[in-house]
Amino acid sequence: MKTRIEELNPREAELVQAATEARERAYAPYSHFKVGAALRTVLGHIYTGVNVENASYGLTNCAERTAIFTAVSGGEREFIALAVVTENASSPCGACRQVMAEFAPELTVLIADTRGNVERYSMDELLPRSFTPDQL
Repeated sequence: MKTRIEELNPREAELVQAATEARERAYAPYSHFKVGAALRTVLGHIYTGVNVENASYGLTNCAERTAIFTAVSGGEREFIALAVVTENASSPCGACRQVMAEFAPELTVLIADTRGNVERYSMDELLPRSFTPDQL
């Protein structure tokens, strides 16, 4: 269900705003499709990420994974919510969803466009029957 950023609780609105600001730093010279992400940890820290493209497209890294990998590099492993902002509220790709499920199967995901529209999802909605460490 779509909502407006103004209708979110303050912590969610802050996360969407951080992703919106991060989006401006994306490196997308080939697709021109900028993505920003912001990840909140259980300790309350926010880690941001952007998509970073490469002339060899397979080496591109998505904003969502950049934010998660940055948080993990900072020593954090427990995440509460992730906001993703694109021009048209595009959903995270499958690789990002799998990484999100690895670290935070209970994660709340906020997907927003640049006009302030936001949708809220659970990981179960985004990636039902995900492959998790307990299946190994």
